[in-house]
Amino acid sequence: MDIRGSICALVTPFAADGSLDLAAFGSLLDHQLAGGTQALVVAGSTGEAHMLEHDEFDRLLAFAVERVAGRVPVVAGTGEAGTARTVALTRRAAALGADAALVVAPYYVRPTQEGLRRHFLEVAEHGGLPLLLYNVPTRTACDLLPETVALLRDHPAILGIKEAVATDERIGALAELARPDFVYLSGDDGTAGKAMLAGAAGTISVVANLVPQAFRALCDAAVAGDRAAAAHAHERLDPLVQALNCAPNPIAVKAMLPALGLGSARPRLPLVELAAGPERTRLHEALAALASLTDVA
Repeated sequence: MDIRGSICALVTPFAADGSLDLAAFGSLLDHQLAGGTQALVVAGSTGEAHMLEHDEFDRLLAFAVERVAGRVPVVAGTGEAGTARTVALTRRAAALGADAALVVAPYYVRPTQEGLRRHFLEVAEHGGLPLLLYNVPTRTACDLLPETVALLRDHPAILGIKEAVATDERIGALAELARPDFVYLSGDDGTAGKAMLAGAAGTISVVANLVPQAFRALCDAAVAGDRAAAAHAHERLDPLVQALNCAPNPIAVKAMLPALGLGSARPRLPLVELAAGPERTRLHEALAALASLTDVA
């Protein structure tokens, strides 16, 4: 399993009645494949996983697997707050045809490092899929430390980690843990270029929903160690990346889906749609500034 490069954490489009909009989701998948995205994450935090019913998770993942048809890996978000529930959801994703699972550190319950180690080993042993660990302390209230990652990386079912802590210290520590059979993937668009230049094998991105071709250009340059090209790609993308910080993810990225014909701006409660105002205007302007790329009509 080779999951690296430009990876999109897909949003989940919803119709006017609140149901899954699979037609828009299909267009989003096609947009990603045409733009050079190298792997796709379905039902992660950007995909509002915790707002999906069980049958909706199944339909969304099965649809993606069928539409993608093996052209790139399809990774299912299967992290839950409890270990047994995470194992069960990972098994279900395996049965639906996912290639791998993205397993976020258990949220809300605040496990110790030993609890985290045992949790991920249990999922690796019994979930039935290769795993990417996912560390995002701002959402989970726990931090999977590099020393614990070092204890997990030898398990043959653990492929690597998506790390959202974007400090120089953390980037350096994770880069040191990377090796051919354990990938370090950035989970932060704003520092993605820096992380990849330091040794990350790719980035699981939010902004790639909107501009997959531009984000692929950044990943290609940074992974290849081309600092000048990576700096240029980052400079072009950064206004949009910064504009997306105006609201909790995925509110802002979904606000731009209608401009691309990729679905509605609606999230599910307790998230609410981005209101009209200066933030939405800034997003439109930043997206329009990339109009010279083929991502934006």
